[in-house]
Amino acid sequence: MKRWLGIIVFISVMCMFMSFGTPRARGGETPGVSTKEILIGSCSALEGPSSFLGTQTVTGAKAYFKAVNEEGGVHGRQLRLITYDDSYDPDKTQACFDHLMKDNVFALGFFVGTPTAVKYVPMAESKKVPLVGLFTGAKTLYEPLRHYVVNVRASYSDETRAQMEGVWNGLHYRRFGVIHTNDAFGATVLEGVQSALRSFSAEPVAVASYPRQTAEVDQAISTVRAAKPEAVVLVGPYNTLAAIVKKAHAQGWRPLFLTVSFVGTDQFIAEAGEDAEGAVITQVVPPYYLTDLRTVALYRRTMQKYFPSEKPNFVSFEGFVDAMVLVEGLKRAGRDLTRESLIQGIETIHDHDLGLGPELKLNYSAKSHKGFAHVIPTVVRGGRAVPVGDWKDVTPQ
Repeated sequence: MKRWLGIIVFISVMCMFMSFGTPRARGGETPGVSTKEILIGSCSALEGPSSFLGTQTVTGAKAYFKAVNEEGGVHGRQLRLITYDDSYDPDKTQACFDHLMKDNVFALGFFVGTPTAVKYVPMAESKKVPLVGLFTGAKTLYEPLRHYVVNVRASYSDETRAQMEGVWNGLHYRRFGVIHTNDAFGATVLEGVQSALRSFSAEPVAVASYPRQTAEVDQAISTVRAAKPEAVVLVGPYNTLAAIVKKAHAQGWRPLFLTVSFVGTDQFIAEAGEDAEGAVITQVVPPYYLTDLRTVALYRRTMQKYFPSEKPNFVSFEGFVDAMVLVEGLKRAGRDLTRESLIQGIETIHDHDLGLGPELKLNYSAKSHKGFAHVIPTVVRGGRAVPVGDWKDVTPQ
């Protein structure tokens, strides 16, 4: 009798101990969800030459999660974010995804980059795991509709269209070049530029690529420069684009340089220094210093409270906004949380004011998982990206 009593006590203690660990699915229970916790997983560039993008995206998301948890969580559950590094390397995506599946996460979020995203998206779809908020605007994420993939930011097509329309109509430039990284990111932005120019019955006068994650850009610069473009769209992360503008200016070549939000605006400015002046960068969230906007002010307060050593920037702000969307979906999904109810909850978000201004309202549905379509063109002036008021004032420095 004593022996059986000891066994029963031992089993009870072990069950109690396990209940405090990582949530595990049992029977019909939802993976990654316990009575006290919701487990979210992320694969991002936490190391390597593009690490600023990954670490800052995750920092912004963690800041919002901390604020939500301090207020009681979502339906009484705390949010926990597990992060792994993929170094913005497509070859590391399977191992990173497998880590998260082994950890039995409920949902995924805060992934960075097109070359890695095109690997993760089919993985998430095959496992029927929601993936919310990716730091990329690749067309393949939006079309066709992917049931378990939820985008927040505007697409690269939205960004390149705003750029080409602004330069074509405002500056009356007609000669455009493109220098892009030779990967899926470069290809999708190039496609956006070409599509935007077709609306004007035009095409780039020169296109050149360079090896991804390198500064081997001399040949690309030479090729595009020879065509004498007035404006050049640069595609890549901050480290390579800083090298391009510095080398171009050193050679006396000063067209109007444009790029999309993925560049990591603040780190690009820091690395390029004075050579960043005059560059046009489209943004998918408002500048983080416009504190008259409710969510910008919230972001600044939250970052100061939980990550006081981190400087506010566009990248962490986007991670913060992505986390807001995920939390809104979790709230709408209700107490009886499932992966499907999260998707359904997000699909009920219509004309939702997130506190980012009247042009940035969330609209999801069962037929559209694209949150925003609006972009904010900015130009680097005095070491800061400032909104473009009149395209006529945007000229090379």
